[in-house]
Amino acid sequence: MRRLVITASMRASLPAPPGAAPERGVCRDRTRRKRAGGDATPRRRGALGRNEITPVLDVLRREAPTWNVPVVTLIAEQTGDPFRVLISTILSLRTKDETTAEASRRLFARATTPQTMLRLRAATIARLIYPVGFYRTKARAIRSACRDLLDRFGGMVPRDLDALLTLQGVGRKTANLVLTLGFRAPGICVDTHVHRITNRLGYVRTRTPDETE
Repeated sequence: MRRLVITASMRASLPAPPGAAPERGVCRDRTRRKRAGGDATPRRRGALGRNEITPVLDVLRREAPTWNVPVVTLIAEQTGDPFRVLISTILSLRTKDETTAEASRRLFARATTPQTMLRLRAATIARLIYPVGFYRTKARAIRSACRDLLDRFGGMVPRDLDALLTLQGVGRKTANLVLTLGFRAPGICVDTHVHRITNRLGYVRTRTPDETE
């Protein structure tokens, strides 16, 4: 798998994130201010402006085509099926992509709709998706979600964030991924990692992943 490597020239084009190591001489100046009775604590800056974020986006656009495509994205491109996007996304949580790909292949060989999925016992689903993380919990969540899809949504995956969030095993990250990949609708997936990194880089100033989204 190819990784994004930030070269010296690329790094020079990027804005320094708030909290980054200061340039030479800054610490000395800070010490002088402290000895003089001034405030040595650097001011917390606000979120970055558009012209500061643009260079980062340029790097990502240039490098992204070289990365491996996530398995859920591949399933969306190959099937165009929101249901399989939903189920594979649930499987992918806390699980490596290679494991998710194999588990999805085994499960979808037996069931590709809420109706056929409910014909499988939870123990059978768990066996098919093992060794994804929390496979027993996910097997029960998949059956519960399929039951809700049949009882409340006519067997169709809803194209609505709030409705998706009522399904067991579906949080905001999963719901947004289903919307963007399953329906090609606008959305952004924000988890703890995205929330923390974008705050550390200064792109946003938020307290929770929901606020970041």
